[in-house]
Amino acid sequence: MSISTSIEPSSYAEASKHDCWIKAMHAELQAFQQNQTWILTQLPRHKMTIGCRWVYKIKHNADGTIERYKTRLVAKGYTQMEGLDFLDTFSPVAKLTTVRLLLALAALRNWHLRQLDVNNAFLHGDLNEEVYMKLPPGLIMDNPNLVCHLQRSLYGLKQASRQWFTRLSSFLLSQGFHQSSADHSLFLYTNNSHDLTVILVYVDDIILTGNNLDTIIHITKLLDQTFSIKDLDILKYFLGLEVARSKHGIHLCQRKYALDILSDSGMLGSRPISTPIEYSTHLSATMGTPLSETCASSYRRLVDRLIYLTNTRPDIAYVVQQLSQYMANPTSTHSQAAFQVLRYIKGSPGSGIFFAAQGSFTLKAFSDSDWVGCRDTRRSVIGFSIYLGDSLIS
Repeated sequence: MSISTSIEPSSYAEASKHDCWIKAMHAELQAFQQNQTWILTQLPRHKMTIGCRWVYKIKHNADGTIERYKTRLVAKGYTQMEGLDFLDTFSPVAKLTTVRLLLALAALRNWHLRQLDVNNAFLHGDLNEEVYMKLPPGLIMDNPNLVCHLQRSLYGLKQASRQWFTRLSSFLLSQGFHQSSADHSLFLYTNNSHDLTVILVYVDDIILTGNNLDTIIHITKLLDQTFSIKDLDILKYFLGLEVARSKHGIHLCQRKYALDILSDSGMLGSRPISTPIEYSTHLSATMGTPLSETCASSYRRLVDRLIYLTNTRPDIAYVVQQLSQYMANPTSTHSQAAFQVLRYIKGSPGSGIFFAAQGSFTLKAFSDSDWVGCRDTRRSVIGFSIYLGDSLIS
């Protein structure tokens, strides 16, 4: 109830009426000053400035109570010019398959699972390009013609995530970690006592696991001294994935995310059904009448969200794959099929994947395909699943 009734402001004018958001903005500006994020100066000739805006987010605890009011100053990076304001932008992030594999191993090996959050992560990245930004809303100066000459990367800049990951990976490698060649956001550390510590990075969210708690605490302190880390203790919520652990294993689901989809689609009060699609249903491009542009846009957004939900709901993977084939020109039949999936989710929003604490380390893979299953292209539909023991990882 706390999560659903909390209101986040959409503009600075709205947020400036509440003391909680004003304090949060002041704290953010102080962090910029401590990190020497920018230098106030006059705008040089033949230089352009980019804008910025505040983004507001209410952080909740696992029980739904408010943890804190978080504000973030975001640069309007969409106005940057390639070759002038930025060069390279690519930055690796953790693969969801790697997340599931790591949780499966932690369950089988009884590893410690911790979660870390980097305070103002992008502010730690060094900025190589010459970028000027307008003064943030709420920062009042005697000379309004001053601009911010950015010394460090800022959220919203196209190169921000790359600069932050470069800084973090360089630090981890200097501490003896080895970067995985299969997933560049995965770092492993071993020593002579057969201790293993693993760090998985997704932008500023970090999963830290291993078999030695003392080593984990030591690494956490090193990260805190260098980057100002918030230790979130035991892993419970990561990238919308809810993690529940017991002596029997780890359960991974997206209950809140599923309920958000139902609420946004107006299907929270719908009648549940027992199957996501009828066995005899075969979708095609010519079925039904074309949707209006507004309805088609809503359909695409819904299917995009369902695709992310399949990370913990393999039971809807087939029908979501079918629905995604018609995002260019959806029809009323495709829309009805999508709403049937929502009614199925309504019956079990907390369903997910379970990683058992007991089992083998055997890697098993299964694959199957039908015969010319697609009515439009006459191609076969192929499906596969990969298990570590009895735990589904891909």
